[in-house]
Formats: sequence, C-alpha cells, structure tokens
Amino acid sequence: MKERPPVRAGLPEPAEPPERSRQSERIPEGETARTGRAQRAATPPKGRSRAATETQPGEAPGLAYDGDHAHGVWFAGLRRGSPPAVGTDVLWAALATGVLSMALLDDGVGVNLLLVALPATLTAYFAARRAGRSRARPWTLAWGTGGLALLLVPALHAAQWPSFLAVATAVGLASLALHGSRTWAGVLLSPFGLVDSLSKGAAWGWRGVRSRAGDAAGNLGSALRALAVTAVLLLVFGALFAGADAAFADLLGRLVPDTSLGEGPWRLVLFAFGLLGALAAGRSAAAPLRWDSFRTGPGRPRGRAEWALPLLLLCVLFAVFNAIQLAVLFGGYKAVLDKTGQTYAEYARQGFWQLLIATLLTLLVIVVALRWAPRGGPGDRNLVRAILGTLSALTLIVVASAVRRMDMYVEAYGLTRLRISVVTMELWLGLVILLIMAAGVWGARRLPRAVAASAAAGALAFGLAAPDALIAENNVRRYETTHKFDLHYARDLSADAVPALDRLEEPLRSCALAPLARDLGPATASWYETSWSETRAREILKKRPPRTTTPETCDTTGENPDPDPDR
Repeated sequence: MKERPPVRAGLPEPAEPPERSRQSERIPEGETARTGRAQRAATPPKGRSRAATETQPGEAPGLAYDGDHAHGVWFAGLRRGSPPAVGTDVLWAALATGVLSMALLDDGVGVNLLLVALPATLTAYFAARRAGRSRARPWTLAWGTGGLALLLVPALHAAQWPSFLAVATAVGLASLALHGSRTWAGVLLSPFGLVDSLSKGAAWGWRGVRSRAGDAAGNLGSALRALAVTAVLLLVFGALFAGADAAFADLLGRLVPDTSLGEGPWRLVLFAFGLLGALAAGRSAAAPLRWDSFRTGPGRPRGRAEWALPLLLLCVLFAVFNAIQLAVLFGGYKAVLDKTGQTYAEYARQGFWQLLIATLLTLLVIVVALRWAPRGGPGDRNLVRAILGTLSALTLIVVASAVRRMDMYVEAYGLTRLRISVVTMELWLGLVILLIMAAGVWGARRLPRAVAASAAAGALAFGLAAPDALIAENNVRRYETTHKFDLHYARDLSADAVPALDRLEEPLRSCALAPLARDLGPATASWYETSWSETRAREILKKRPPRTTTPETCDTTGENPDPDPDR
C-alpha cells in the first residue's frame, strides 16, 4: 500500500484521486457491491466535512476545511485554490472602476455610487468566468441585482441615514454573490472575504500587469500616443466651443468633473479605492473562500421532559399575556388606564420597548432550543415542531401588540426617526419568525438565505420609502388635526421632507423650511452628486421661497407639543 505524504499543519491535504476498492476489502453481509460503493462515495474523507467535499455545477472543486487549520493560517483551509491569471478584461474593468471613482466620488452622493459599482460588477463577472464559474445561479443573480438596486436609494433620496444602511446592505449582498454562501456561517462571514481579498487582489492584479507588460510593450506606446492626441483635440475644441456659447460652457461644466490640481492627492486616493475594491471583488469571484465549510455540530440532545417543560411554561405565559392584550383591545383602554393611573401616551411608551426586547429574546430561545432539542425519532420531531410552532405563533401576537403600542405612541407624540426605525425592525423580526415557522414545515436548508434576503428587502423598502418624507407627512397631518407640531425636530430633517412641509400654513411653513433652504443652498454640485429629492426641493423653494421670520415669531407659532420623553 502506497503511503501518503504527511500533511503540514494548517494547510489543506494534497488532492489525490480516490483509490479503487481493493480485492482484499470484504463487503459486509447483506450489502451489495453497488450499495457499498454508494455509501462509501457519500461518506466524506476523514477530517473533511460534507460541505467541503461537495461542489456545485460550474465550479471548480474546493479545498477541504481541515479541522487542524487552527494551528496555522486559518484562511488556508477555506480557499478553493489559487485564482487563475488575471485577464485583460478584468484589468480594464478594474481600471474603469478606479477612474470613475476618481472622477465621480467627491463631496456629494447620488447616482455616482451606482455608476462606480457597474464596472466593479463587470470585474467580478469577468474574473468568475475566467475561473470557470460562468453559470450564474438564481441566488447569485438575486444578490447582485439587489445590491445594485440598493444603490438607487442615495440617488433618489437625500437623507443620509437610510442611504448608509442601503450602501452597507449592498456590500453585504455583494459578498454573498461573490462567495455563494448558503449556511449561517457563510451568510455572516462572507463580508470578511472581501477584507481578505483587498491585499491579495492588489498582488493578483499586479502580477497580471507584469505578465502583460513585456508582450504589450509595442502596443503601449501606440495606445499612449492615441490617448494624447485625443486629449489634445478634445481640450482645444472643447475650449473653443465653451468660449463661443455660454449654454454649452454651462453644460460642459456640469458634465466634466472638477479635477483641479489642489485635489490631486485626494483624487489619487479615490482612484486607489476604486481600483483595489474592484480587484478585491474580482479575486473573490475567481477564488472565493468556502465559508460554508464552517459547521457547528448540534448540541447534546436533551430528554423530552427536560427540554419541553420550560418551553411549555413559557408558552403558557405568552398565552396569558396575549389574552390580556386581546381583552384590552376589544374592551378599550379606558379601564386599564383608570386602574393603572397612566396616561394614554405613558401606557404606549412603556409597552413597546419591553415587547421589542421580548421578541428578540424569543428568537434567541428558539435558536438555543433547536440546538439541544431531542432527536430520537419522528415523535421527537413532532414534539419540537409543535412546541416551537406554538411559541412562534404566540410571539407573532406579541409583535402585533408592540406595533400597536408604537402606533399609540406616535399618535401622542408624533413620528420620529427612532420610532420609524424600531417599528420597522419589529416588523422584520415578525417576518423572521414567519420564516422560521415555514422552515419547520418545509425544511431549514434555505432559511439563512431567506433571512438575508428579507433583511435586504427591508433595507431597500425602508430607503425607497423616504423615512424623512414619511415623518414630515405624518407630523403635518397630525398638526392639521391637533395643531401640535414639533418645529425644532422638523428643522433637522433632510430635503426629503420639503414637499410635506410646504403644505404648512404661514408663518409655520417659513419657520420650518428656512433652515432647510440654507442647508441646500444653490445647485453647485454636479448632477451625479445630487439626489432627486434635493433637485425637487430646490424647485419647490425656488417657486415659493421662505419668508423672512424672526426667532420670536417661530417660537410663538402654533401650539407647543407635549413634552416628548424620547427627546
């Protein structure tokens, strides 16, 4: 028997073709040769998880996740292998990303992020195609399309906080598209693969440039001469046409980015940011880390009584609480408020935050219960599904009660960024619970990706809904009914709120819009650095500019709102 060479700690074992069954191996009694081969083929080699040995169509076989990798470089056991040599199309796409980053990314954020992301996406596509990952899967297309769609949020709306959430979520979806992760570990750890590829992507691209420098030495001079002639022609005739017509000069000034010498170092930083980011995406697409190799074994199964008793009592507690909530809902709040001595707003505020924490803790309880659930047979599976399904259904009622409490809270104090954010989170947690219930019926194989997709869809819907516009719209309607309006809070909103605040009566309208008009200022930014909301807000303020008001006038306008405990 040929001995295999020893394996160095922290490095994957060299791939060898599987040995054929030896004649000396005996087939156990009652097992045919065919079934024996099938079972041995289905069993992963020693020290390797099943996820590490399985490969998908269109992908190169991945390296195994070795349990001994912790003693060496832990990334080594996750790599599929070295990426192929970088292609010319990859280099051109990465260069285009760097140039667009240098030219478009400056002070403002608008459609420029989407324009920079397009060549970066092409870089990853070209690199994946060169590595043999040419067949796009539905989930990969969904992650990529969703990431690009999220970059529409800063192009449409001016508020920075939902735009930041959208951009961060887009980066997460890009990492999922590049790595093709399916498990919880893969969904959570995929962004770290991009961090790992930043330095390795730069070295990978440099090797590609060096390999082509010798072959293209003659073509390089021709290309440089052509670029020089083109630049001279465009500069000369562009300057002449700009001097001949003011309208053309204005159009040229808006289309051509400002590349003054004083901003040279900052432009180089932006160029490096775009170039290195595109190369990192390309290398991740060519040789992604196999995050799905991380597997956490199930906990030690508990007995039925030990496992079920705490959860059954928790279900009883949930049922009693929900029964009281239904009684209050149909019987009215007056009796509860009279008995407790609380005001309507105090009752709403006290309940929401506790119910939000209860929802989060319930999800944690479900995760822990699944880890130590009994696994003795069909009876245990039915018991687990029944108890956790009941707990999940009762939690949905808690979610509905929390949302109702927040609605009462908004009626009393108005809508704010914090309140619209936490109620959105509560609704998403309810959706996650529904997904867990569905996984209990149809299986949990797609649950990690479904939860990630629901989070991305929530971030996209939240950004496209323009939270600042919703806040202003809600508070303006509340003012029309109660004549209570938080003027100081309205002044801190973004340009998304201008259309709703424009409906206020004077002088409250001018008091609310004057600070926003000063923040917007004249339209000096380029078209790609300005959101659609800012353009619309400037048009509204140009037609009806705010009147000049004094601080005393604004302080005495309307009625002051009730003291808000959250401000």
